[in-house]
Amino acid sequence: MQYIGYGSLGERAAAEIRAAIVRGELEPGAAIKDAELAAKLGLSRTPVREALAKLADEGLVESKPHSYTRVTALTAQPVRDALVVVQAMHSLAARLAAPETTSDDLAAMRAANEAFTEALDANDAVAALAADDQFHAVAVRRCGNSAIEATIDRFTPVVRRVEHQRFSSPAARHSVVQHQRIIEACEQLDGQWAARLVDENWSTLLEEL
Repeated sequence: MQYIGYGSLGERAAAEIRAAIVRGELEPGAAIKDAELAAKLGLSRTPVREALAKLADEGLVESKPHSYTRVTALTAQPVRDALVVVQAMHSLAARLAAPETTSDDLAAMRAANEAFTEALDANDAVAALAADDQFHAVAVRRCGNSAIEATIDRFTPVVRRVEHQRFSSPAARHSVVQHQRIIEACEQLDGQWAARLVDENWSTLLEEL
């Protein structure tokens, strides 16, 4: 899911810090000082502390009271654990959504894949990640299952850095074709086929681990 449209100052701080971690501006293991972040973001320390607590729940930040706060290491097993859950939820969403796909859904998926392609052409991993979110969000919305959406929102942050790495490499080009095949499956209203293709699409992230 996309982390935009935030409301509170804490949500704003979490969104900006999360983006910095995903882009690698805050590297794995980097120490985080709330006072410095607050000054950089133009906020007080309170919303920054709220943001860091949220990011700790998401697995992007770790802390020890009166000792340290730092970006978590990008270790394979925690990311793999989260990835298999996210992968399964997106696959399930596709299976449920495909038989109900509308012409507007297909148009939205095609537009998202075009934006994804353009972002890859421009070597813009951030834009590619946003476009990929838009593509997969169509099925998540159409399936109408709030538990699927909540689970995806809960575990996606852990895999964000791996997604960014993937979309920074030429190998990401393969996803354009995979997206096209997913669109074809949805156009045929074939839930099983769509689910299988979505599962294959997300499995490519394992190559980054």
